Amino acid sequence: MSIRVMVVDDHPMWREGVARDLTEAGHQVVATSGEGRQAVRVAAAARPDLVVLDLQLPDISGVEVIRGLRAALPDVRVLMLSASGEPQGVLDAVKAGATGYLIKSAAPAEFLDAVRRTAAGEPVFTPGLAGLVLGEYRRLAATPPAPHDDAPRLTERETEVLRLVAKGLSYKQIADRLGLSHRTVQNHVQNTLGKLQLHNRVELTRYAIERGLDD
Repeated sequence: MSIRVMVVDDHPMWREGVARDLTEAGHQVVATSGEGRQAVRVAAAARPDLVVLDLQLPDISGVEVIRGLRAALPDVRVLMLSASGEPQGVLDAVKAGATGYLIKSAAPAEFLDAVRRTAAGEPVFTPGLAGLVLGEYRRLAATPPAPHDDAPRLTERETEVLRLVAKGLSYKQIADRLGLSHRTVQNHVQNTLGKLQLHNRVELTRYAIERGLDD
C-alpha cells in the first residue's frame, strides 16, 4: 500500500535519505521541510497521510508542529523520528498527538515497518519507549474518573479488543489471540474510537487504563 508521506527534518542529508528510502519502498513523498512553521503550512496543502517528524527543529519544537498539524489535518498520523529518546520529549510528543516514536538509530527495515503500522493507526515505539508511555498513562490514571451513566456502550467483542489494546498488543497479536482477521480487529478499534469520540490508539489505551481494563 502506497502511503502519502511528508518528511520534516532540518538536516538536508538526513531528510533526503529518509525521502529516498520511502520512495524506494513504493511510498509517495508529497513534501519535505526543514522548518516547523513551514511544515504546518505545506502539510495543509499537500495533505499527507503520515508526517515523519524530527523533535528538534530550528524555529519551533516538534511538539508545536504536531499541534499545528492536528489542527490543520485532524486525521493525519505523526511518526516522530528523533535522535533523542529523552522521556519527557517522548511523552510530550505522544500527548500532543504523535502516533509513534522511533529513534534515528533504527534500521531501515524497522523504520519502514513503523511507517506502515503508524499510517494504519498503530502506536509504534522504539523498544523501551512503549513501557514508558504506558507507565505514564497508568500514573495519570491512578485516580480514575467517576463513571458516567451516559458512557457509550461497547459490545462484548469491542470490550475484549479494548482490553488487549490496553495491554499493548499489536493488531496482529490481537487478531491471532481472538481468532479474527487483522481487518476485523481494525474495524472494532475504529468503531470503539467513534463511540468514545477518541482520535487514535494512544488515546484509546489511556481510556482503557483509566477504567482498569489492562488488568
